[in-house]
Amino acid sequence: MKKTIRVRNKSDKPDNIILKEQGIIEKCEEIESELPTFLRGFFAYLKGNVLPMTRLAYLRDVRFFFAYLVEESGLTEAKRARDVGLGVFQGIKAVDVNIFLDYCRRYKVETDSAVTILSNDKKALARKRSSLSVLFKFLYRDELVPRNITDGFDPIRLPKPGEKEIKALQDDEVMRMLDAVSTGAALTEKERAYWEKTRRRDKAILVLFLTYGLRLSELQQLNLSSFNFGRGEFKIYRKRGKETDMPLNKSALKALKEYIDEERPHEAKGGEADRDALFLSLRGGRLTERQIRELVKKYTSIALETSRGAGYSPHKLRATAATSLIGRGNSIFDVAALLDHDNVTTTQLYAAHKKNVRRDLVSGMEWETEFDED
Repeated sequence: MKKTIRVRNKSDKPDNIILKEQGIIEKCEEIESELPTFLRGFFAYLKGNVLPMTRLAYLRDVRFFFAYLVEESGLTEAKRARDVGLGVFQGIKAVDVNIFLDYCRRYKVETDSAVTILSNDKKALARKRSSLSVLFKFLYRDELVPRNITDGFDPIRLPKPGEKEIKALQDDEVMRMLDAVSTGAALTEKERAYWEKTRRRDKAILVLFLTYGLRLSELQQLNLSSFNFGRGEFKIYRKRGKETDMPLNKSALKALKEYIDEERPHEAKGGEADRDALFLSLRGGRLTERQIRELVKKYTSIALETSRGAGYSPHKLRATAATSLIGRGNSIFDVAALLDHDNVTTTQLYAAHKKNVRRDLVSGMEWETEFDED
C-alpha cells in the first residue's frame, strides 16, 4: 500500500514545488539503488554540487552505461548493474567509452512483441559523454581508478550557435493561433467538444507562454496563490531555486480573470499540494506537463496550417516570445532577464533570427505577373 506523502513546509515555497523537488530526489535515489556501492562517493558529490534535475540526468546516463556494460560490452560477467565490480572500471579504456558512444547513436531494444529502434542526436551524445567524463574524473580524483581516461574521449561537434534554425511562430501565425483558441476555428468536432469546456483555460495558457516566455515546468507549477491581482503581479519558481515576480499586463490579466471567474472549478480535486493549482484538467487535477504539451501542439499546428503531430512544443512558444520582444526593439539584456537566460549570448541567438528578413526579400522577387499584381 502506497503511503500518503505529507508536507510540513516552513519555507516560502508552495507545497507543490516542494513535492516536485522531492519527486526528483526520490527518482535519483531509486537509480542509485540500482548501481554498485563503490559509486557512493560519486552520488554524494552529485547531491552536493549540481542541481536536482542535472543530478537526475547524470544518473540516468550512468545507469544506461552500466546496462550497456552488462548487456552489450562483454567487459563484465555481471548480470546486473549493481554487481559490476570496481575492477571492471579499473580496466576500462577510453576506446571502450568511445565504442559505447558510437553504440548510442543508434541501437535497438527488443521485447517479445516488438523491436524498437532508438537514436540519439549529437546533443544527446554530448550529454552522455559529459556525464561519463564527470564520473571517470571523480573516480580518478578519489583514486578508485588508476588513470584519467577522459582526455581520450572522442570529441562530439555540436552545431555552432546560429547554425541551427530557430523555430518560432511569426506574428500572423500567433494571431491565427489565438483566433483558433478564441473561436474554435479549425478544430475537429471532437476537439471542439473539449474546447467548449476549456477554451478560457487554453487561451490563458497560450497568452502566458507568449507574453513571458515561461518554461513548461514554470507554467505547470503555477498556483492561484502565485497571483497578487491587487499588485498586478505573479510569482514563478525558476531553475536553481530562484523566485521571480512578474508584472501582469492587460492581456494576461484579462485571460486569467476570465478563466478563473468563468471556467475554473471553485474546488480542485487531487492531492493537498494540487488544490491550489491554477490550471486544472477536466478531472479537476493539476494539468500535467504532457497535457500542456499536447494542448500547445494542437493550437500551434492550426497556426502553422499543418498536421497535429507537426505542431510546436511549449519551448517554441518561449522562442516566439523572445523573437517577438527583440523584434519590437526591446533590449537583449532586458529580454535575457525576462526569460531567465544565464548568458546573454543565448538571447542573441534570437536576435539573429532572420526568417522575417528572408520572407520580405523573396516577396519582392515574384516572377509571375499575377503574383506581382497581388
